[in-house]
Amino acid sequence: MAPGGLALRLPVSVVVPTCGRADLLNRCMAALTAQTVRGGDMEIIVVDDSPSDATRDVVGQWTSQAAQRGLDVIYVANHGPHGPAAARNRGWRHARSDVIAFTDDDTVPDAGWLRHGLMALDEDVDALWGRITMPLPDNPTDYERDASHLATAEFVTANCFCRKAMLEALDGFDEQFRLAWREDSDFHFRLLAQGARIRHAPDALVVHPVRPAKWGVSISQQKKIQFDALLYKKHPRLYRERIRATPRWDYYLIVAALLATLLGAAMGNWTLAALAATVWLGMTAWLCTIRLKNTTRTVGHVAEMALTSAAIPVLAVWWRMVGAARFRVLFL
Repeated sequence: MAPGGLALRLPVSVVVPTCGRADLLNRCMAALTAQTVRGGDMEIIVVDDSPSDATRDVVGQWTSQAAQRGLDVIYVANHGPHGPAAARNRGWRHARSDVIAFTDDDTVPDAGWLRHGLMALDEDVDALWGRITMPLPDNPTDYERDASHLATAEFVTANCFCRKAMLEALDGFDEQFRLAWREDSDFHFRLLAQGARIRHAPDALVVHPVRPAKWGVSISQQKKIQFDALLYKKHPRLYRERIRATPRWDYYLIVAALLATLLGAAMGNWTLAALAATVWLGMTAWLCTIRLKNTTRTVGHVAEMALTSAAIPVLAVWWRMVGAARFRVLFL
């Protein structure tokens, strides 16, 4: 504390939300404590969204090491509400700096990340996002290729800086976004609506290795789509301009063909069932082919693409309907 009981102001506070990934957090902390910014000019705030001894131990180890260079590492246990948006809010509200840098526990920030970000944050800039690289193997899986699109996204919270005054003006991130999906786009769109001055800082680099994923991961990923409905409800124009211009009519057609197949079979109308099944099989094969393009062709991966391509349209449409009902918006 400074004289008179006022909190010291640091050039930057780094907020890292984490949830049950102590090994990845340990890797991230190694990169953050190696930043070229002086230890006394920064603090690291780790928000544990699923408080555990494993995460607490990792933070404790780095707290001791960082103290040797005058760097404060702070552990914040978040007992709810949960989700990355809520965790980031807990973090920046604990911060002593007027500038907040956000990254994620599965990233590896470049040693010059903070220095370049702060250099780009001129007095006339309210927020900025840096560059993300996602190294991929020569023959990636569909999941790895899909995840790598994060590197071309605009304003990703795995690598962004924002003035605390702007976070206060917006009341931080919208905690209705309970999963790691669309909460950064929502924050970006609200920055734009606020008239914030936003800059891209490509020299502020964060490496984001693609995490290993279990077989069939694309099935569980569909649950996130419900939050597209929330983003669309809040920002319909920007959603159509920057996220998805039109609904996934191909998915709706695949689902309609599947339902027609089942209906035809139930009614004993085998002509209808056969025609609808042909459409369903053809479009499912087309989807599978698209997903396999420029990816690995191992037997396991091809089988995964075939089976999940049959399930994804149904689940995607289902979660769109769930989101539309949950957030009370007409969303296709």
